[in-house]
Amino acid sequence: MAQAREIFKTRLGFLLIAAGCAVGIGNVWRFPFIVGQYGGLYFVLMYLFFLLALGIPLLTVELAIGRASRASMAYCYEELEQKGSRWHINKWWQFSGNYFLMAFYVVVAGWMLYYFLSFAFGDIPQDITRDAAGADFGALLGDPVLMYTCVLATVIFSFAIVALGVIRGLERYTKPLMIVLIVLLAFMACRSVTLDGFADGMKFYLAPDFSKLENNFGEAVWAAMGQAFFTLSVGFGAIAIFGSYMSEKHKILNEAIFIATFDTIIAFLSGVVIFPACFTYGIEPDAGPNLLFITMTVVFSHMSFGNFWGALFFLFMVIAAVSTMIAVFESSIAGCMELLKWGRKKAVIINFFFIILICLIPLLGFNVLSWVQPLGEGSCTLDFFDFLVSNNIMPIGSMVLVLFVCAKNGMTFKRYIDECNVGKGFNMSYKLYGYYKYILTLIVAVVLAVGYYQIYMKLFG
Repeated sequence: MAQAREIFKTRLGFLLIAAGCAVGIGNVWRFPFIVGQYGGLYFVLMYLFFLLALGIPLLTVELAIGRASRASMAYCYEELEQKGSRWHINKWWQFSGNYFLMAFYVVVAGWMLYYFLSFAFGDIPQDITRDAAGADFGALLGDPVLMYTCVLATVIFSFAIVALGVIRGLERYTKPLMIVLIVLLAFMACRSVTLDGFADGMKFYLAPDFSKLENNFGEAVWAAMGQAFFTLSVGFGAIAIFGSYMSEKHKILNEAIFIATFDTIIAFLSGVVIFPACFTYGIEPDAGPNLLFITMTVVFSHMSFGNFWGALFFLFMVIAAVSTMIAVFESSIAGCMELLKWGRKKAVIINFFFIILICLIPLLGFNVLSWVQPLGEGSCTLDFFDFLVSNNIMPIGSMVLVLFVCAKNGMTFKRYIDECNVGKGFNMSYKLYGYYKYILTLIVAVVLAVGYYQIYMKLFG
């Protein structure tokens, strides 16, 4: 049986921590760019549609499973499945998603810390060129000792919070971290309004432009669907763990809407910060790591008080990364405590050493192991870990969870809806059964299939 659960003392604590799990690096280095690339406001509308049709329902599934079972992925199936069924077999590979994700995520968080410190201590030269910024980023990737030092700092900080428990650790410290994140982003967004390139940047970002969709409509639909799915960190139990700590005072749909809305606002405001700055200084915006570590480095180096603004921006990114790390580490810790009957201290120590060892594989993939290219020429070990999580565990895990709540030998749809409707707020209807079992699973299957198609085309196309 699952161990007794701590419950968050405040609703705000639960909401901000669960939202912190969803808010991550992809909100900044992917969402703003694809909005500008695929038609501005038209893309935002498509994204919001898929958020309602896909993202929020999947959030309610994980939260309901967590709250109904009062268990992590290690025992939620056993607590809810019907006697004699074997749904619990899925926990093993789904639970592994916590470790595969953190193996490469902590490396990227280390990059954020490095750039925050570089700007804070004035190590970024004024008016740096794009080539020089690219060379600096390349030098960081080629220095495993420096990278590992930054990774250790973020991992130690995150595990120190998790070690204190749900109320004394997660709720006490993650809540103010998320508030600081909001204040930083709002401050930088307000500052963007004063830049000369604000109008041009916002035009590129949000102006409805159907011409950008005419030849890329299918790509745009996939991008909107994929962003609505991947941005919420569903499928491997990181959200379910917070469902197991939430109270029964409020209905699950309300909480899912808040988490999805908060995540979207952070992603939207990131574009308000990035594009006006890029257009002010005539620097072409990019996506992915290049956007943060090359493009934005160049942009801040050209600003008055650039080190200050650069430090603020990367402090925001560090907090966004660390909030996700804390959430996923808690999922791992709770799972080990339930599955292996460890105390929290033992679970924290063993998980800490496991993470700082397994992260060496993606970290060394940029230097010592650069000859290993598992997904074709130009790929690295970090790409492979990302592929395992994003293209496999998250979509397949989400599909399994939806089928689990629909199955007569699983949680059953009636119990799922009953759990969702406990407390104050918006009710969910039993009439959604057909949509969940057939339409929602089909949408997730499309996400899975398109991901594999993209990998296939990269390797053989």
